[in-house]
Amino acid sequence: MSFEQILPDRQLKELQKSVLDFMHTQGYTESALVFARESGNEGFVADPNDRHHNLLAKKWTSVIRLQKKIMELESKLSKLQEEQPARRPSSTTEWLPRPPARTKLTQHRYPITRVRFHPQYTVLATASEDMTVKLWDSESGDFERTIKGHTKAVQDVAFDAKGSTMVTCSADLTLRVWDVTADYKCVRTLHGHDHCVSAVCFLGADRLASASRDRTVKIWDLTTGYCVKTLSGHSEWVRSVDVTSDSRLLCTASNDQSVRLWDPATGECKADMRGHSNVVETARFAPPNAYASLRRLAGLPTPQDATALGLFVISCSRDKTLCLWDTTTGQLLHTFIGHDDWVRDFVFHPSGKTIISVSDDKTMRVWDLATGRCSKTIEASQHFTTCIDFSTVSPLVATGSVDTEVSLWA
Repeated sequence: MSFEQILPDRQLKELQKSVLDFMHTQGYTESALVFARESGNEGFVADPNDRHHNLLAKKWTSVIRLQKKIMELESKLSKLQEEQPARRPSSTTEWLPRPPARTKLTQHRYPITRVRFHPQYTVLATASEDMTVKLWDSESGDFERTIKGHTKAVQDVAFDAKGSTMVTCSADLTLRVWDVTADYKCVRTLHGHDHCVSAVCFLGADRLASASRDRTVKIWDLTTGYCVKTLSGHSEWVRSVDVTSDSRLLCTASNDQSVRLWDPATGECKADMRGHSNVVETARFAPPNAYASLRRLAGLPTPQDATALGLFVISCSRDKTLCLWDTTTGQLLHTFIGHDDWVRDFVFHPSGKTIISVSDDKTMRVWDLATGRCSKTIEASQHFTTCIDFSTVSPLVATGSVDTEVSLWA
């Protein structure tokens, strides 16, 4: 390949004159004459004051110096890579929280009742007994705004799948619907429960399910704001409610020490699962990507409908344990033992291989679903740790505590 193909005309002439200057300086007179004629630079006169004088030698020495510098930097980089304790996980499916907490969020005045990440944006919503919900930038930890409207403790927060609607529930007996796209304007208040509303979840795009201390679960039509169905069966306070992604099954946890499975279309209680010896705080359906680990833990074969939704539920209780349930048979398959106090909440890791639980023993524990063993214990707060959530947007875990602090783990 010729220089004409590599260098533009101006740079080519600069190089030719630098070569001619070098030849004259070194005494290669005859070669310089031939090169000047062939390159079209006849009449070139070497001049010590010309900018081409010794330019070739200067460029050459600078290249050698830069090569040496590059080699030194490559050596330093290699040493730093060797000193790294481990490769950073490339996605949230590999990531686990590591102490200490990256950020502490401290705007609330009373205990934290729920932490919930937005499904699409780097936004964290935190609910508190101070009657407010606060919004934060989960990446920077910056406080963004306070959502006010409830007149008693806010117990739960839920976003719809698109993140365009937020719903809160409270001890003031109401649920409130907030339009995220309209600057979090309260667009509807739902009345119907007779006692504290403990938990809420979306039942598809246009319905809600709420659990209450009035011992019921109510199904709401978001379009009209009316309660369209009431599920009764628990004999005491219903603490939590969860739904399968196809909205065909609900599971609830109660002070009556039971976990129940419901058909929200008919209101039928399909299973009453008992095995805890104290209040059941939370119950959640296992995602299908956790089934392989859970079957291995329970010694179950793989059925034909291996990926059907709602096959397993995990619950946590004030009896200091978490329990794994087979919803088809109602059988208790495994008990996770390790916490030293009430287990308040837990979340499934995106990998489907672990769960992370929080407790009044002030810890966050990571459980291997295939073995049932606690693989990691982290001191999560200075007081009772009440709630946890895992971001689907970035590798972050948030925990809330009775000491009014929210911790972000990364």
